[in-house]
Formats: sequence, C-alpha cells, structure tokens
Amino acid sequence: MEHFDYDIIVVGAGHAGCEAAAAAAGMGASTLLISMNLQTIGQMSCNPAMGGVAKGQIVREIDALGGLSGLVSDYSALQFRMLNRSKGPAMWSPRTQNDRTMFAARWRYLLEQILGLDFRQDTVKALLLEGDKVKGVVTGLGQTIKARKVILTTGTFLNGLIHVGNQQMSGGRAGESASLGITEQLRSVGLASGRMKTGTPPRVDGRSLDYSAMEEQKGDEKPGKFSYRPQSRPLEQQMSCWITYTDPVVHEILKEGFEQSPMFTGRIQGIGPRYCPSIEDKINRFAERDRHQLFVEPEGWNTVEVYVNGFSTSLPEDVQLKALRRVKGFEKARVFRPGYAIEYDFFFPTQLKSSLESKAIEGLYLAGQINGTTGYEEAAGQGLIAGMNARRAIREEDPIILRRSEAYIGVLIDDLVSKGTDEPYRMFTSRAEYRIMLRQDNADLRLSEIGYSLGLLPEECFEDVQKKIKEMEAMSKFLGSQSIHPEEFNPFFAPLGQAAIPQKTRMDQLLLRPGVHLDNLAEVSPALKIFMEGISLESAEGAEVLIKYASYLEREQKWAESMADLEQIRMRPDFEYRLVSGLSMEAAEKLDQHKPENLGQASRISGINPADLSVLMVYLNRKS
Repeated sequence: MEHFDYDIIVVGAGHAGCEAAAAAAGMGASTLLISMNLQTIGQMSCNPAMGGVAKGQIVREIDALGGLSGLVSDYSALQFRMLNRSKGPAMWSPRTQNDRTMFAARWRYLLEQILGLDFRQDTVKALLLEGDKVKGVVTGLGQTIKARKVILTTGTFLNGLIHVGNQQMSGGRAGESASLGITEQLRSVGLASGRMKTGTPPRVDGRSLDYSAMEEQKGDEKPGKFSYRPQSRPLEQQMSCWITYTDPVVHEILKEGFEQSPMFTGRIQGIGPRYCPSIEDKINRFAERDRHQLFVEPEGWNTVEVYVNGFSTSLPEDVQLKALRRVKGFEKARVFRPGYAIEYDFFFPTQLKSSLESKAIEGLYLAGQINGTTGYEEAAGQGLIAGMNARRAIREEDPIILRRSEAYIGVLIDDLVSKGTDEPYRMFTSRAEYRIMLRQDNADLRLSEIGYSLGLLPEECFEDVQKKIKEMEAMSKFLGSQSIHPEEFNPFFAPLGQAAIPQKTRMDQLLLRPGVHLDNLAEVSPALKIFMEGISLESAEGAEVLIKYASYLEREQKWAESMADLEQIRMRPDFEYRLVSGLSMEAAEKLDQHKPENLGQASRISGINPADLSVLMVYLNRKS
C-alpha cells in the first residue's frame, strides 16, 4: 500500500486555506497547512471588514455549515451593521468592521485547537504529480511531502507583481514574496491560466485626521452577530467609521500622475475588479462625477492606523499623498503605507468540477482567488467546500454540491464552473435567482443539517436550529388562529397610514400589509405580546418573513424544483456533442469546452440557448 504523510495538504493560509484546513481536519483527515509565514495565517490583506451585500449571507452560510469565519468575525468585530434594512429581507446583509490583528490571531488559535491539523512554514515550488494524479508537494526547502489530496489556495501570490507608480517588485502582498513555479507546472500539463489585478488603498495615521470634517457612521443601536453559535456574543461597545468625499481638485491632482500610472501606461496586464475600481479608474471611467465617497475605517481597538476604503490606487506615492491632503479631514494626513496594485495568476475555473476538484488532475482542488474571485467571503466559502470534498473523496463519498436554490455559495461555485470569469468575480444578490429563499436570516435552516451530518457543526447548534424551526411553526400557527378587532387595530394604525379594517381580521392577514410588523401588532394585542416573550426574536422575525413573502417564496420554490429536474440529467465527461444532430456548432463547441456535469449546468453556459437544450434533451431521451 502506498505511503502518504498526510491525507490532505492545504497550500496557503488565507481565508480559503483556513476554512479548507479546518473542514478537512475537522472531518478527521490528517491535514497539513503550509504557509510562507505562519505569522500571517488568516490575515486580512485588504479591508478590515467581513460581510456586506450578499457577502454577509455567505459568512452566515459558512457558519451554518460548520465553518469558522463567522466566529472569527464576531470575536474580532469593532462594529456591526445590518445593511439594506430599508429594503426587503432578501437584501438585508450583515457586515462587521474588524480588528485586523485580533482577526488573524483568532483564526490561528481556532486552527491550533483542531486535532489532526499540522502547520509548516515553507513555500511550495511544485506539485508532486504521477500521470494525471496529484501525490503531494515539493517545498522550497527541498522536502517532498506526500498526500492523497492537495488544495491550492494561493490568493494573489502566484507570480505576484506589486506596482507603485513606476516601481515594480515581485511579491504576493506588501512585504511578502511571490510564489513561483506552480503556474508554469500546471500550464505544462494543460491547465489554462490568466492574469488578474487588484489593489489596496493607503493606510494613514488616524491621529493626523480631522474627524469633525467627516460624517460619522455608527454601528447598529442593537448590534447583531454573524454566528448562530451560543459562544458568539453581540458587541457591547463599538467604534465608528467615517465618511468623506473626493472633489474636482482631488481628481485633477490624481490626473497629474496618470502618465506614471501602471494602469494607463500598460505595465499592468491583468484585469481589475469591475465593481471595486481604483480611484484613478473611477475618475477616468466616471468623468462626469465630481466626487466619490470614501469610507474611513479603523483597523483595530489598539492602533491608530486607518484604512481609506474607496481610495485604492497604484499611483506614485507623492501623488497619493498630495491628493489625499485635499480631501476633507485629511489636510494633515500622514501615510503609514502607500496604496499599491498587485497582479497575479489565476486559473480559469471552468476547468474545475462542481466539487472544486480539477477535471484534469485527480485529487487537486483549487479555492479562492486562484479561481478568479475577489473577496474574503467568496474565498472562505470555496475553501470550506474544497476541504469537505477532498475529505469525502478520500472516503469515496459523493461530493457536497450546493444547488443554486440552497446557498449563495452554490451560486458562486456554479457561476465559476459553468460560466467562468475573465475578471475578478464578486458576489451580489442580483446573481442569485432564488434570493428570497437565500436570506441571511435562514442560512441555519437551509444548511445546518449538512454541517451537522459532516461532524463540523456541534450538536448543540443543530438542536438550537430544531428549536428555532418549532418556534417559527408555533408562531405561524398562532398568527393564523388569532384575530384583531377593528376597535383595537384602527385607532393605533390609522396614524401610521394604514387603512381601517371593517371587521376582525386574522393577524397573519394583517402582516401582509406593507408597514405592518409583529411588534406593531403586539402593541394592540396583549396575547401576542405574551406569546412573543416565550420565543426568540430570530424565530419571530423568521415567521413574519415567511408570512409576508409566502407567495414569492412559493414561486421561487416551484422554479427551483423545475430546474432540479435538469440537474438530475447527468452528462458524461466524454460526451461527444458534435454528434448531436441539430445542435448548433457554437453550442457544441461551448459544451465540449466546458464539459458540464448535468443539463442544468449546461443551461447556464454562456451561448447555450433553449433550442440547444431541447435538442440535447430529445437526444438523451432517445438514447436512454
């Protein structure tokens, strides 16, 4: 029998690597986490925040599946805000501002508590390949370490190149070396790679800023938390963020540096993020706008360092400082670290299965920015799934494939492997066609059973979910059986702009009215108020959402069920699409290139139309 040093090796200890290692080891695999620098495990390379629109839903999903990002975020939070409260529940998105140092320290602490997880400070210069199978890694110090599975989570380190004005330096992050050799090796065995670019803004000395000239942005009055687990607690004390703006003078100063900008001189070849452009890109692309918003974000409880969100740049340092000092509140700003851009290699994710395993190299999994994504949350979600599936593959168990109707993580991975990306991919609520089903408040209801069955979610957490389900059912039953009389409803609700009711009306029917909520009804119904005291606020709010959006949820559920039928029609990897009579040449080429795993995945490939799907279905039915 072949000897292996480990079941699984995880290369890279960013957000994807941490979740991958925690999942693999947590499921019983002997796991090695290799990092160039063990002091930077779980480091927030860019902004010191977690969550936000759609990203917050991903963090909640990770927590429900048994991942650790939610716990780490809550532990290190400086501020909590639920974004988009003025919109419907499908748009509500939790976000924390975090202490950068505490975040990384907590990740390392939690990882070190997991039995079966080892650590090594080293680089990986090559994969150990035998034919089309991975067998381990070769390190920079010359060690060959054998493993059944390898998960690459290299972030921005593959042939990383840092740009500040005319200056270029090799590196995967400021002060850290790039990773060399892996890209060239994978290309040599047929994997296709591309080049992407991301950037980061200057960090400044908070003592040099005039906050009185900025708008204060406080956290929620009653802060929530990411994790559903009892050991996580909402914040009792919060730090404020601040908002200020650029102006036409700032823009003119920035333009002075365009001739030295690596973006405009062609030195940067990689494609940057469409939805998080650099400040020079903003003023170039949106020339009609005379100002852009900047978020001034604290980096921690015990540091004066401040992150200038919205001012990502690779312009020369002197231009950065000159422009910053024209921003209100920044007139005397002192820069700790200049902003910079970084280029790095990624691999086109259509070369992966939905499990995140390479189609070409058995046992090799890719997760995070190496797949063309941007953002901590997207990386962490991929890492968690890769870690789970690498472990399940060793056990010869089917992979965990989250459907688009089950999770934002499912949408993310399906988008990557079905459609691919040629620019940094960022998750939005608009990418999810089932976003009313995929709310941040019900991630535990959707996914905790999976996390519990894998041994990653503690039993007490799963029991809490079962309790929540029962409370929501009891709440719905109560609201459907209790009525409010006109003399109770009309005097209270008329000043709120609600039309009067002519007769007693069930509470669940009243909740269908826009602007009517449970807490309003509890004001006029002592029975409801007493009932709500016996259940959790989360359960009450969950029941209210289900009642208010019942018709929308039913519609999404029917659509999800119809699409599930297509997902059941499997496609062989060696299927010869050119032999299907009636299939367009473009469709045959696209299908042959992407090799979809099922008909549902085929339907989401760019260029595949309904007529092509009909032809495929007829052909498959005839063959079967």
